[in-house]
Amino acid sequence: MSYYKVLNLEKEPFSTSPDPAFFYRSQSHDSALKRLEITIRLRRGLSVVIGDVGIGKTTLSRALLQAFKGEENFIFHMILDPNYKTEFQFLSSLIKMFGMKPEFRSTLDYKDAIEKYLFQKGVDENKIIVLLIDEGQKLNANQLELLRMLLNYETNEYKLLQLVILSQTELLPRLRKIKNFMDRIALKYIINPLDENETKEMVTFRLKQAGYDGAGPLFTDDAIKLIYEHTQGYPRRISLLCHDCLEALIMNEGPHVNRDMVDKIIREEVR
Repeated sequence: MSYYKVLNLEKEPFSTSPDPAFFYRSQSHDSALKRLEITIRLRRGLSVVIGDVGIGKTTLSRALLQAFKGEENFIFHMILDPNYKTEFQFLSSLIKMFGMKPEFRSTLDYKDAIEKYLFQKGVDENKIIVLLIDEGQKLNANQLELLRMLLNYETNEYKLLQLVILSQTELLPRLRKIKNFMDRIALKYIINPLDENETKEMVTFRLKQAGYDGAGPLFTDDAIKLIYEHTQGYPRRISLLCHDCLEALIMNEGPHVNRDMVDKIIREEVR
């Protein structure tokens, strides 16, 4: 029995993988994405996007990459997990990422090489270098200080490095402790959870993206209301719960997910 065919689906609608095709643009997510794109295109330097676990920061970063697809004057680099033990290890990772091979291997040589790279690409070749860092709350004081130094590289008109940090809220107190870091932030944006109507829209959007073409909705309004109340509007929690609901729907061979079904799944989760 095919899970997809039974429900008239072509793909998994509620995967928690960061697929930009399934990125639902709530008002908050859409605003964050548009403002990030503007900040990068204007070469304003540092953007910090804050959000709790499961709010959709990683998927947002993939959607941002998608927004620049095919534009050759933008060069994107991404760090998924900045869990570096030393400054030199962080620098080595950047050197490798930027495709450089300095003659000497020291912290100073690596910093000089990165500076030359940014000026060559950003000025001589008129490229826009973008560094996306996910899980930014893992950055320590030394790494943040290094990033602050890289943001010093600029022309009279623009920053040579466009830095986007996506992080949980605990990063902010550490940023405030670093002199001249907070005032370098061109964009600081906090992503909010979905409201009840957006929760319904997200469920409908993901089902449609997965190919659903059924005659009626798979989730009743009462079911959506309970899903929203339980998940508090966090996209990852919504996806996980909806996936379990669809599994239960198949097992029970029902026409749609109702409130009682959602309530039963929630009660089984907390046991």
